[in-house]
This record gives sequence, structure tokens and C-alpha cells, in this order.
Amino acid sequence: MAHPVSPLAPKSYPDLPAIEGVRFATAEAGIKYKNRTDVLLMAFEEGTVAAGVLTRSKCSSAAVDWCRAHLPGGKARGLVVNSGNANAFTGVKGRESVELTADYAARALGCSTAEIFLASTGVIGEPLPAEKFAGVLDQAATRLAPTPWIEPAKAIMTTDTYPKLSGAVVEIDGIEVKINGIAKGSGMIAPDMATMLSFVVTDMPVSAEVLQALLARHVQTSFNAITVDSDTSTSDTLLAFATGKAAVEPLTTLDDPRAEVFGAALSDVLFELAIHVVRDGEGATKQVSVHVEGAVSDASAFRIAKSIADSPLVKTAIAGEDANWGRVVMAVGKAGEPADRDKLAIRFGDLLVARNGERAAGYDEAATSAYMKGEELELTVSLGLGDGRATVYTCDLTHGYITINGDYRS
Repeated sequence: MAHPVSPLAPKSYPDLPAIEGVRFATAEAGIKYKNRTDVLLMAFEEGTVAAGVLTRSKCSSAAVDWCRAHLPGGKARGLVVNSGNANAFTGVKGRESVELTADYAARALGCSTAEIFLASTGVIGEPLPAEKFAGVLDQAATRLAPTPWIEPAKAIMTTDTYPKLSGAVVEIDGIEVKINGIAKGSGMIAPDMATMLSFVVTDMPVSAEVLQALLARHVQTSFNAITVDSDTSTSDTLLAFATGKAAVEPLTTLDDPRAEVFGAALSDVLFELAIHVVRDGEGATKQVSVHVEGAVSDASAFRIAKSIADSPLVKTAIAGEDANWGRVVMAVGKAGEPADRDKLAIRFGDLLVARNGERAAGYDEAATSAYMKGEELELTVSLGLGDGRATVYTCDLTHGYITINGDYRS
């Protein structure tokens, strides 16, 4: 069932440039959806390195297990992504399905199965018949092209209401280096390593070890700093591929000052994709940034911010445009982290609503209610205990979330 496009969707989409060393094609395999693409085949030239972060869910999907087994090899020639079926909780059939899919892809691209990466998203618990890929991948391999990037972004969507793309061009040693990324995610979003599915490609010559380190570092302030509904997916997968085609010296150590420059551009792409996931949260009408400062540590601040951002009571109050800071106090208190009620201060935007354990003396109900009508909101909690700080990004919780998830398998 199609759902209305999120009111927070972008007004236009970036026209990402071709990246030398990667081509792709999409196809309709009829896995769950009709009359839309649901399979992505991406082909990389020889020499492409791979890195990735995967869900820490104890019930991970067969595709996640496949990637986990093959990421240490650090090399990639192909990627196959399907939407509509997560191939999770599918037992032996799931393992056989990924093996057969990888075999189809390896034959189509002329490489080994160890160089094929897989990702699946959609319904959990239903077997994914790999036979649906027979012929589809062979045919897709004859249509590989370097653009337009919006097509792969569309093919990996499930309940997403819009495709998610981001790109960056950074100058390194006088040469333009490109980074392109796509993502999907709308519900079952509280990532623990990555988001549901995201794929990033660059032409930067970089070792698999350095790419892995940069990816792991910058996922913490992007995909691992978002939540839609507090549920961590069985399929969370973030993969990065570097074709090495840019004419610069290879980046082989984090001590190289160019690692900071490249890492900052990578961070920008990951962050923009993660924010798109929040803005397309199922039923969302508002994007919310939850800032916690003055905690005993950054880790403690993050856990408190996550407690606030995950709270259904906080999120429904935001949906109702109600500055119910009492619910924020509740979420701080239940987080299990050091907090002193009588030192607490809370702000909605620049408006101070609570201080020193009670309603702020200058609290302005009318001004606060007017602020809550905005589409992008900032909520700040000051604990007054230390220097720890963190931000978690979320959205409101509306009737639309229930409708989408009540209908999902119908």
C-alpha cells in the first residue's frame, strides 16, 4: 500500500555524478511489490575495496550473516539488494537463498561469490526464493550504467515515501574526490551499528582498513544517533565501497592528514542520509533534535538523549504540538543515568521551560506553544553535572505510524 509522501520530504533530489569504477541497474522481480523496481545490482571494477558496519541484533538476517563473513576479505565486485523480503528468521532456507543469490550475481558479473555483498529488507520470517533472481541478475548485468543514482535509491525502498540520496565532492591533493550515498529506512529504526540499509561509494584510493575505521567512527554521530521507533532492525547494513579510481596517492593510514579531510566529507554524507531517514519516519510530521548537555560523560548523555527520543509519550506530545516538558523529565529519570532533579533545566528551542527542578519563572506558555507548531524542533536538557554531551535525532509519533504498521503485511 502506498502512503502519502512525508511532509518533511525534500523539494528536489541531488543529481549525483558518475563515479568511475561503479555501474548499476535495477529490476522488477515481484518479490512483494508490483509494478516497481525491487532489485538493485551494483558492479564494481577490480580493485574495489569494501568496508561495513552491521546490526548487532542477535536475530540478524541471512544477508547480514553473509556480509559479516565476507567483509574481512575487504574486496568487492558486486552488490545485490532486494526490497520486500528481509530474508530474516528463515533458517536453513535463508542461508541457501543467500548462497544461490551470490552465485547468480557472481556468474552475471564474472567474479567469485566471496566478492559479492548482499542486503535484504522487508517482511521478516518469510522465505526469500532466490529463484526470483534467476535471469533477473543476468539481464540487469547487460544494462549497467553509471547514472542516475536516484534509480538504485528507489529500488531499495519499502515503506519509505521518498528516495534518499546524498553526495559530496572534496578536493584532495588538487584532485576532486567523489562520495555518493543512498539509504532506505522509515520504520524499525533505532540502529545499533548502522541504519536499515545504506550504501556509499567513493573513487578515493583508500585501504579497506582505513575505510573501515572511518566508517565505524562516523556512523556513531549519524546512523547510530537516530531513532524513529526504538526498534533495531534484523537487517541493519551500512556498506562502503572505494573504487580507487581518483588520481591521488592511496590513503593507507589514519595518521595521514588527508584522512581527516576525506573522513569529514564521508561524515557529511552519512549524516545527511541519516537525517533523511528520520524525516521519512513512518507517519512523521516533525523532525526533532534532542540535545543533552552537562552529563557526567558523553556516553551517559547519549543514553539520556536516547531515552527522551525513544519515549512514546514525548513523541506523541510533540505530534500534538504540546510542550509537555513533564514527559521529558520522566524520560530523563527513567534512563538509569546520573541526574539531579534539582539541577535540571529544559529548553524548547531558545525558550527556557524548566530550571532547578521546577517550571522556569519566566515560562511563556503562548510562545512555547507557537514554537511547537514548527516542522523542525530542538529540545535541550541541561543536567549540570559535568561536561558530557550528545545529540539524538528523532521524529514525532502520529496515528500514521499505527496505520502504516497495521497495514504492512495486509
